[in-house]
Amino acid sequence: MKPLLEVRDISLSYHTLQGETTALSHISFSLMPGEFLAIVGPSGCGKSTLLNVICGLLTAEQGVILMDGSPIRTQTARIGYMLQKDHLLEWRSIYKNVVLGLEIRGRVTPEKKALAQEMLRTYGLDKFADARPSQLSGGMRQRAALIRTLVLKPDLLLLDEPFSALDYQTRLNVSDDIGKILKKEHKPAILVTHDISEAISMADRVIILSARPATVRKIVSIDLGLKDKTPLASRNAPEFKSYFNLIWKELNQDA
Repeated sequence: MKPLLEVRDISLSYHTLQGETTALSHISFSLMPGEFLAIVGPSGCGKSTLLNVICGLLTAEQGVILMDGSPIRTQTARIGYMLQKDHLLEWRSIYKNVVLGLEIRGRVTPEKKALAQEMLRTYGLDKFADARPSQLSGGMRQRAALIRTLVLKPDLLLLDEPFSALDYQTRLNVSDDIGKILKKEHKPAILVTHDISEAISMADRVIILSARPATVRKIVSIDLGLKDKTPLASRNAPEFKSYFNLIWKELNQDA
């Protein structure tokens, strides 16, 4: 099976009047179809910068990113990007927020409208279709933001700490919800997170980045021996602690 995404020898520096700051240094990894990757690393190491390069918001100074063997710059419409904040518009209903991306791309068709309504129903938001974002809990807002992304039918989903603004209990429940949604939709995804437990519980592999300039310190394959892996079930697996200690040790090599 060929990789869906190939990141090859990516480097990037920020240039200011004060000088040059290297953010990413020779980053390489691949993502297989249907795979879930998590990226962890010290604060400020360049995790979000890497996602911005993958989705085409930033251009690497060195290296190449391929999607199905073609340069990523020709494939950006196939990528969905879910940010840290939900960015729901208060003056639009939840349904109107969900179809916003379709409107921007000029793809509002009867079929897409039906898909949006079906997804709201499937993921428990159909009763809130006419509500305003302020009437929803933080977890429900994140679910709406995910539906807004998925209704575009992206081939790859990028998640930049989408649960970090939630309280711990809500975060666990929403990560479990979203993990199940992505599994049901068979969506390959890359998650950036500071939370080691979140990375282990959701991902098939965890990429550990070094302090800035970010390099790939280690890639850890996660096998918890679960027949039906969900984020909540993963945290109770006997192997979970061993993976946590391994990743913690790698992250603290720079401390």
